[in-house]
Amino acid sequence: MAELDGNTVITRSLKQQGVDTMFGVVGFPVQGIAAAAQKEGIRYIGFRNEQAASYAAGAVGYLTQRPGACLVVSGPGMVHGIAGLSNAWSNCWPMILLGGANDSYQNEQGAFQEAPQVESARPFVKMSTRPDRISRVPLYIEKAVRTSLYGRPGAVYVDLPNDIITDTIDDSKLAWRERCPDAPQSLADPKAVETAIAALRSAERPLVIVGKGAAYSRAEAEVRSFIESTGLPFLPSPMGKGVVPDDHELSIAPARSHALQNADVVFLIGARLNWIMHFGLPPRFNPNVRIVQLDVAAEEIGTNVPTEAALVGDAKSIMTQLNDAIAAEPLRFSSESAWWGELNQKIEENRELVDAMMNDDTVPMGYYRVLREIRDCTPRDAVICSEGANTMDIGRSVLNNYEPRRRLDAGSFGTMGVGLGFAIAAAAVHPDKKVVCVEGDSAFGFSGMEVETACRHKLPITFVVINNNGIGQGVDELADPPQPSVYTPGARYDQVMEAFGGRGYFATTPEEMTKYLKEAMESSGPTLVNIMINPKATRKPQKFDWLTR
Repeated sequence: MAELDGNTVITRSLKQQGVDTMFGVVGFPVQGIAAAAQKEGIRYIGFRNEQAASYAAGAVGYLTQRPGACLVVSGPGMVHGIAGLSNAWSNCWPMILLGGANDSYQNEQGAFQEAPQVESARPFVKMSTRPDRISRVPLYIEKAVRTSLYGRPGAVYVDLPNDIITDTIDDSKLAWRERCPDAPQSLADPKAVETAIAALRSAERPLVIVGKGAAYSRAEAEVRSFIESTGLPFLPSPMGKGVVPDDHELSIAPARSHALQNADVVFLIGARLNWIMHFGLPPRFNPNVRIVQLDVAAEEIGTNVPTEAALVGDAKSIMTQLNDAIAAEPLRFSSESAWWGELNQKIEENRELVDAMMNDDTVPMGYYRVLREIRDCTPRDAVICSEGANTMDIGRSVLNNYEPRRRLDAGSFGTMGVGLGFAIAAAAVHPDKKVVCVEGDSAFGFSGMEVETACRHKLPITFVVINNNGIGQGVDELADPPQPSVYTPGARYDQVMEAFGGRGYFATTPEEMTKYLKEAMESSGPTLVNIMINPKATRKPQKFDWLTR
């Protein structure tokens, strides 16, 4: 018989449920939990800020299909961790936030950092709970993990009062819980499969949109088989990139606007008609568009646009159903169709325009020239993390992904400040891969101190700061007082990296940029390349105004 304290019971329960990675900031009352996590074989990475740590936990959930954990102190620490809960909620990613709390017998007395933590988390989680005694901790942790994974994935919050953390119990009195199985992979109604295929057969201008739901469910082989057997044109969502390689001949990403506006039947595979897809509404979409929708959540079906065929369930399983049905009765869209002719014409027109900007060596440089160089230097199997308005938006069209779950960005919530946390999470999950974190200078500032975390753990991350001296557009010189959207011109973010033992580079010309990016990509440790661009640089003209302002 062994006597265990709450720290050990909590972390052993997490480990038994397949939680292998934890991020956080330690302090009262959770110091012992982090130490116990390491003893139980959970990798703990200490961050400099709870927000970034909580973003990392959500990213682990997306990358591994098992929730990452974020450990925070009571009160303000837990409030900071809500940032990650909300991001996971919006993106449908599993994660667990573990928040320390005051001793329960001090409730309502004004205890140190006492706060309504369970209530504060509730709007953004599938479950917000507090164990009532140490003997029931394994039950609570198992339910938390299971809840985060089953149905539509999402975040959970577990409140941990100090008296449970410091309590002890004999091992024989604990009912350890078996690891909860992976989420059930449900199938679609066979009649819905028939309806979906009939809709696609009737289409004159079909389009497949591949979302991050397909990436999360590991449906890449099934989706690629479907695309190639049917010959249907496809467009990835930002984090659906790589489910089918971006350089695939059936990708029509360069003709995105034309495809969305003119398609008569759209098949959504784990993608939502939210703001990223302009709600499926005119003028971005055909007002008479017909929708075939595959989603794990029944309540998502028909959002914004009525759905002709509803495929509710696991993307990998349902795509297998579709592939089996098509194998029995083939569906093939002609590459000689008028629709493919329109798309190919638009692809060529847009490529000519973008290629001219990507090959422009004018100094100061523009976004497209810098992003082209990053693309050319990045290994094919790298994980790309990206954030910042123009940096991320333009990067979606220039930086390619060839494998699934190799892109992390601001996502459905449009969250600024996620980049460095995401990059550290990706390096923890894929220690054998290069991680390239492409940041605008504004985005980098949200969590830039986390380069120290990367240096401390010797992570193979190359951070690239595309520096235009401000938000959106910057200036060459500061006014007095400085304008609200500008930052210090020529800020040396590379020196921040060097302060912690990493390698920093500062580039102002194409030649310097090429040299330094190659050196940084070849390094096995953390590096940062700070690239100055024209403060007035912007993206190419857009066909439609932004529809969500």
